[in-house]
Amino acid sequence: MLTIHHLSVDFEVGGDDTAVFARLFAQHIREWAQRQEDARGRSGLLAQEASLTGEGVNGVRGGGA
Repeated sequence: MLTIHHLSVDFEVGGDDTAVFARLFAQHIREWAQRQEDARGRSGLLAQEASLTGEGVNGVRGGGA
């Protein structure tokens, strides 16, 4: 197994570094937020389906232990 304890990445861009960073950060944070929203939506749909079918986590029917 390989463990990376420290990673440094340097890059050079033309123009205003701050504006480029802000643009890239905004783009990627929107993508991340959309993925989080999609995951929450899927979880909600799965929970709703489970409540309709009477199944719990991993498709196991509710009831006793």
